[in-house]
Amino acid sequence: MPYVDGFVLPLKKKDVGAYRRTASLAGKVWIEHGALEYRECLGDDLHSEGVGSFIQGAKLKRGETVVFAWITYRSRAHRDKVNAKVMADPRMGKCAETMPKMDMTRMMYGGFKVIVAREAST
Repeated sequence: MPYVDGFVLPLKKKDVGAYRRTASLAGKVWIEHGALEYRECLGDDLHSEGVGSFIQGAKLKRGETVVFAWITYRSRAHRDKVNAKVMADPRMGKCAETMPKMDMTRMMYGGFKVIVAREAST
């Protein structure tokens, strides 16, 4: 089964364009170094009745939205190899320079073993 790194982070709405450009480069780097999939998603329908929400989890403030993202790998060992290459790639320095400022203490991150996987047939 694949392995997934996932994260949720708060983002100022005014910074969405800059974040998208930086994330696009980061995604290119991850895929070039072997990641199977790279997705970054912007919050759209975040209000849920009766359950916790990404709004609460990321402690969103006025003028912010949330990014929900994941990167898929063949295994945890594959993730570790890919991430080592990504972190050594000089383009990641450009990503760090162009990334909008965010409160990383409100970011949530983790590595996950996939326990169920289904895909629609084409």
